[in-house]
Parts: sequence; C-alpha cells; structure tokens
Amino acid sequence: MTMETSHKPPEPETNSASPVPAADSSTRPAAARGLVLFLAAAAALGLILSTLLWQRLSDMQAQLARQSADSGSQSSEARAMARQAMDQSRENMARLSVMEVRLSEVALQRGQLEELMQSLSRSRDENLVVDIESALYLAQQQAQLTGSVEPLLVSLRVAEQRLKRAAQPRLAPVQRAIAIDMARIRATVVSDLPTLLAKLEELVRLADELPLANAVARASPGAAVAAIKPRQDDTMASWWQRSWEVVQEELRGLVRLSRIEQPEAALLSPEQSFFLRENFKFKLLNARLGLLARQLDTARADLASAATALARYFDGSSRKTQTAAALLQQAQGQMKTLDLPRVDETLAALATAAGGR
Repeated sequence: MTMETSHKPPEPETNSASPVPAADSSTRPAAARGLVLFLAAAAALGLILSTLLWQRLSDMQAQLARQSADSGSQSSEARAMARQAMDQSRENMARLSVMEVRLSEVALQRGQLEELMQSLSRSRDENLVVDIESALYLAQQQAQLTGSVEPLLVSLRVAEQRLKRAAQPRLAPVQRAIAIDMARIRATVVSDLPTLLAKLEELVRLADELPLANAVARASPGAAVAAIKPRQDDTMASWWQRSWEVVQEELRGLVRLSRIEQPEAALLSPEQSFFLRENFKFKLLNARLGLLARQLDTARADLASAATALARYFDGSSRKTQTAAALLQQAQGQMKTLDLPRVDETLAALATAAGGR
C-alpha cells in the first residue's frame, strides 16, 4: 500500500510591513497531523486484516493436511482389514475342509459303534442287573474308605426301588437278598471313627499338661512376702508372731511327705519324665494309626498300654489326669468293631440272575 505524501505549499512571501495572522499558521500543521494519523490507522487496519486472513488460510491448509493424513491412514487400515478378512476366509475354508473330513470319520465311527452295540446288546433285565452290581461294588469301596455303612444302605435302597419298578418275577430272589443284607447292616454296630480320632487328638494335646506323680508343688513366692508385710493396724508383737509362723511354714515345706503307690514313679528323673510323656503320646498316635488302618486289636493294645502308663506315672488327683483317664475309658468303650458288613447275599443273587439260573 502506497501512502501519498503531502507537500506543503510554498509559504507566501511575507512582507515585513503586513504581518500574517496567528490563527492561519497554527491550523495547517494540525490538519496535516490528523491526515497522517488517519493514514497510519488505515495502514494498521489493513495489516491486521491481512494477518488474520493469512492465519485463516494457514489453519485451513493445516486442517486439509490433517484430513488428508486421516484419510490415508483410514484407507491403509481398510486395506489391512480387507487383507486380514481374506486371510481369515482362507483359514476358515481350510478348517471347514478339515471339519468335513473329521465329520466323515465320526460318521464312520458312529456306524461302527452302532454295529458293535447291536452285536453286544442285552435285554433290559440284564442291563439292570449289571448296573445294580456295579453300584454295589462302588458303594462297598466308599464304605471302606469312609468307615461308614451309609453308602451301602443308600445303594441297596436305590437297587430295591429299581427292582420294584421293573416288576420282573425272575428278579424276586435279588429283592429278598437285598432285604436280608439291609437288615443285617442295620443291626451291625460299627464304631464312630471320627469321634474316636477326635478323642485321641484331645489326649495327645493333654499329654504335655498332665502332672507327674513325683512332681513337687511349687508355692508362690509372693504369698510369703504378703504374709510378713506389716499392716497399719499391726503391733510389733503381732508382726513378729506372723513372721515366725511364716518361717516355720517355710521350714516345714523343705521336707515333703507323700504316698506314691507305684515306687517306679518316684524314681523318674526329669529326662525320663520327658521320654515318658513322649512315649505316652507315641502310644496314642499308634492307636490312631491302627484305627485308620482298620487294625482294631493293635489300637486296643496301644490304648491299654497308654491307660496303664497314665495310672502308674501321672498324678491321679489332678483334674487334667482325671479328664485324660475319662477320655481313654470312653475311647476303649467305643471300640466295638471296625469291620464293615458286606453285601454278599445280594451279589450272589445278582450273579445267579445274570447267569440265567
């Protein structure tokens, strides 16, 4: 933008005789300055407008560049997805062909299995006999593992219900055998194995707390100190009298006379006391292992030996010893039998029915 420059007109010749008025000389520079300011403002406004226009064009150019870049990335992603879809389609075609081959193999195997089932098919009664026999064998194994007759009773009840629904005369002997076995199992008294194991564990826990027969009772040192401590209402004579009584009591406590029924209990040293407790716990643990191994005679022998040691070497007047003796007596009384009954009658009847005799 070109700015016109204003030239000042040549000043008229002044005459020394006629002076110029002061108002004309002051208004001319003011008008020139106003024109200069107007032109400067117009130039600044034009510069600002051109700057804004250039910035707007730059923003539009950057936005177009970003859109072009986004379009390029989207097109590359679309090409990648199309390529992946083609690969997936080829993979699916390959899997489909493999599945068709496997389907044909399964169809062939199914045909062979159907032929085998037809060749080995049995009658409804024979299948029922085989199922009941398998269930009884499984229930007998569960009873041996759990030490309970409940699996046998449940299996026999289910077999009885199935035979009633079948209503076949040739299976009547099996029903009678099931009734006989159920009555015999209900009449059998079997030891409660979990309760016995819990009592033996309680005895093992009490073994370290049982007082020995030769243990010396320890008096608390605070009792003597409290007895001779002077009180406010005591006189000197009463205090000396109580002190003398405490001294006499302490002197009498130096020698202890007690009656021990078993002489060997009084001769135990501290080391022997430790091994005595460990031997007592060892017998209880052996009895526990005997119960788990279904060796009732061995468990009974170990419990009898533990009861003998408890009565011989431990203080019978102690409450803990009395509790341990009661637990031992209960455990020995509950050891009736661990031999679980068998269902031989039912199994023999099932074998006869399967043989067709």
